[in-house]
Amino acid sequence: MSGDQDTAHLLIVDDDERIRGLLQKYLIRNGFWVTAARDAAHARRLLAGLAFDLIVLDVMMPGEDGISLTRWIRAQGPVPVLLLTAKGETGDRISGLEAGADDYMPKPFEPKELLLRINAILRRAPQLEAATLVPQLMVLGALRYDLERGELRQGEALIRLTQTEAALMRLFARHPREVIRREQLIHDLGRDRGLSTPEPGQDRAVDVQITRLRRKIEADPKRPRFLQTVRGEGYMLTPD
Repeated sequence: MSGDQDTAHLLIVDDDERIRGLLQKYLIRNGFWVTAARDAAHARRLLAGLAFDLIVLDVMMPGEDGISLTRWIRAQGPVPVLLLTAKGETGDRISGLEAGADDYMPKPFEPKELLLRINAILRRAPQLEAATLVPQLMVLGALRYDLERGELRQGEALIRLTQTEAALMRLFARHPREVIRREQLIHDLGRDRGLSTPEPGQDRAVDVQITRLRRKIEADPKRPRFLQTVRGEGYMLTPD
C-alpha cells in the first residue's frame, strides 16, 4: 500500500448496485477501507456516525442528487469529495466544483485513473490525517464499540472478544447497515489470518462465530436486533 492509503477510509455513494460493488472491491484491493451507500439519505446516516477521508459521489441519483449532497457535506467540514456522473458538459462540472467538490470525473472512466485522482486528492489534504485518529463510537443499545481501538464496552466494563470476534466487529463496523455476504466474510477473515484461500468448512465456521458474537452484543441472541441475518444474502450490522 502507498502512504496515502495506509489508513484512508473512503465512502462510495452510488445508486447503481453494480457500479457501487465494483468500485468497492477495486478500491479494497488497492488498500483502502471502503464503505458504500446506495443514496444520499443512506450517506447522511453513515456520515452522522463515521469519519471518512474522502467521498466518491455519484451526481445523478434518485431523490437528493450529488450536487445537493456535496453542498451539505461541505457545510459539515473539509472532507474531500470526488464527483462521478454520466454528464460531462462544462456546466455540470462547474456546478459540481461550485458546490465544493475537489475533483470531477465523467462516466465511463478507467478505474486506474480514479485511483490516481483519489491518491492525488489525499496527498493535497494532509490536514485530515489527524481527524481520522479521533475515536469513533458506534452505539449498540447499552454497548459502545470504539472503531479506532477496536474495543467493545458496556459502561466502563470491557467486553472481551476473541481474535475472530474482534475481526468480525471490525469488518461489520466498516460497513454499517450494509449487507456483507458470507463469502466476503470468509475471504476477509482468511486475509486477516494470512490465508490466501478459504479453508474447508469456513462457511459453517463463520455462522458459528456470528452466533458467538451475537451472545456478546445482543440482549436476545435468538432475536438479534443489531447483527441481523438477511436471508439469502448475508449479515448486516445495524447500530443505533
